[in-house]
Amino acid sequence: MVEPIGFLPADWPAPAHIKAGTTLRTGGVSVAPFDSLNLGDRAGDEPAAVAANREHIRTALALPGEPVWLYQVHGTRVVDADGDSSGEADASVASHSDAVCAVLTADCLPVLFCDTAGECWGAAHAGWRGLAAGVLEATIDALPARPADLMAWLGPSIGAHNFEVGEDVRAAFCERAPADASAFVARDTPGKYLADIYALARARLDRAGVHAVYGGGLCTIDDAQRFYSYRREPKTGRMASLIWSTRTGR
Repeated sequence: MVEPIGFLPADWPAPAHIKAGTTLRTGGVSVAPFDSLNLGDRAGDEPAAVAANREHIRTALALPGEPVWLYQVHGTRVVDADGDSSGEADASVASHSDAVCAVLTADCLPVLFCDTAGECWGAAHAGWRGLAAGVLEATIDALPARPADLMAWLGPSIGAHNFEVGEDVRAAFCERAPADASAFVARDTPGKYLADIYALARARLDRAGVHAVYGGGLCTIDDAQRFYSYRREPKTGRMASLIWSTRTGR
């Protein structure tokens, strides 16, 4: 028998009918190095195992429909989970009760959104490229709510003490927003920095008008028991960050 899935609920004051969180790596059928709840179908795992894992989370979490699995490319395209979700995209939004928004990560930052009334929600995949290019702002623009009425939850990502980047990454942020320099700490090696992706996301959300931001502080590299990490193990699985509504009849 498959063990219960691992799931980290979002810790935020969303309306009770909004459910959200990130799957952990336990409770699936995939074998090493994808053990065990790999939900990524582009990681090299057996397709049958991924399909079984996806069906398992749908049942275990009582999802109202199949999650919208995006073809993620570190870009800024946002799709409507209520309608056409085909093609490459790194975020989705919804306002229909059966729509489940989802993003896959293994070090990149997943960001979940909903409005204070729980009438719309969304999910964004924010690796540093997408984050610098504006995927969070694009998701906010696609949601039918004022930014001030939105809240965001930052799911598990690589921690600042492990995220070493080059000058190109620092420049991608600081040339547009000099204040983002505070999220980078210079290393002893010239041109190398430790980057705080949580701080960068919070700053961009704040500038976009979303001030109710929760989560952050976890590190996918440090916690091998719960999280997949591409930097720790290049051949590994993917976690899913999901958000949906339990309301019916909409």
